[in-house]
Amino acid sequence: MFVLLLCIQLFGQVAAQLDPPQNVTLITLNTNYTLSWDWHQNHTVTFTTQYVGKHQLLLKNRRPKWLTACNAMPHRSCDLTGFNLNYWCVYMLRVRASMHGRDSEWVLKEFLPKRDAALGSPTIVNLVPARSDLDVFITDSVTSIRKVIPTLQYLVVYWERSAGAQNQTLTSNANIVTLPNLKAWTWYCVSVCSRADGKSSSFTSPRCMKTQGNVPWWQIFLYFLAVLAMCSLGLLLLHSFFRIFKTIKASFYPSNQLPPHLQKYLSDSPGFDVPGLFIPDAESELLCERVTVCKNPTFLKIYSPLTEALLVSPPGLEEDISGYSRQDSSCSGDSGVYSTGDSSNLENLKGKESS
Repeated sequence: MFVLLLCIQLFGQVAAQLDPPQNVTLITLNTNYTLSWDWHQNHTVTFTTQYVGKHQLLLKNRRPKWLTACNAMPHRSCDLTGFNLNYWCVYMLRVRASMHGRDSEWVLKEFLPKRDAALGSPTIVNLVPARSDLDVFITDSVTSIRKVIPTLQYLVVYWERSAGAQNQTLTSNANIVTLPNLKAWTWYCVSVCSRADGKSSSFTSPRCMKTQGNVPWWQIFLYFLAVLAMCSLGLLLLHSFFRIFKTIKASFYPSNQLPPHLQKYLSDSPGFDVPGLFIPDAESELLCERVTVCKNPTFLKIYSPLTEALLVSPPGLEEDISGYSRQDSSCSGDSGVYSTGDSSNLENLKGKESS
C-alpha cells in the first residue's frame, strides 16, 4: 500500500509539472507561416498543433471544428504553409504538450496573415540600359506574393554613383520600371523594396549599371575601321587557305598525267595510276626487237674492176688488202655508200684509166 501511494504521489507531481508550451510565436514571410514555441522542462513530450477560423468560435450553439496541423510531434515548431491559410482571414491557433496520456492546457494564438505576415523583398532585380535611361526588371518571390496581394507596390530608390549624390525614389506596381532623366554614360545604383497594406520589406542589395547615349562620330569611325580590318584579315586568311590547298593538291594530285601507253609499263598492275618499279621478265624481253651492236666503222679503199686489173698486187699485198673489209650491210643499212681514206690517190687512178 505504501508503494502504491508513493507511485500515485510521484505521478501526480509529474502531471502537475507538465506545463504548457511557452513563448508561442509566429515566423512568417509572405505566405510562409511557421508556429514556434519554447519548452524548458526535461521531460520527453510531444506537441499537437491545431487551427480554426475565428469566425467559427463566434457562432453560438455550434461547436468549432479544429483542424490538426501537427499531431504528437516531438519538434518545437509546426509548419502551416501547406494548409493554404487565407491571407485575408483571421485564424485561431493552439498548441499543447502531451506525455504518457497526460495533456497540458492549450495555448491560443490569434493569426491574421494580412496583419502579421512579414513582407519579403523582391527576389531578383536586373538593370538593362535603354540609351540614357535604365529599365529595372523586378521578379517576385517564389511564393508569388503578388497573386495573393494585388495591391503590392515597389519602391525604387536610385542614385548616381558619385560622392554627395542624392537619392531619388519612384513607386510603381509594375514589374518593369524605367528610370527617366538620367545622365548619359553615368553609373547609377538601384535598390528596391515591396510595400503593401502599410507594411514594407527590406531593400534589396544595390545593383549598379552605366547608362548609354548617342555614340560619337569618332567611336563610329573606330568601329568601322575595326570591322574593315577584321573583314580584310578574314579575306586574306581565306585566300591563303585556297593557295595552300591548291599547292598541296598540285603536289599530290598533278593535273598532267602520263600517256596511257607509258602508264601500263610504269605501273605494277593494270589500272594502277601511281608509277612503280619496272621489273623485267621473260615476256617483256619477247616484246623487244633484237638489236645488234657493231664496232666503230673502218674506212675502206675501193677500187673499180679496171683498176684492179691494172694494178698488180705484189706479194703480201693481198694480206694487206684482206685487212680491209666492206662494212656489213646488216649493221649499216646503207651498202651503196663508201668512204675513202685518201681522195688524191683515187683521182690519180682515174687519170691513168682515162689514158
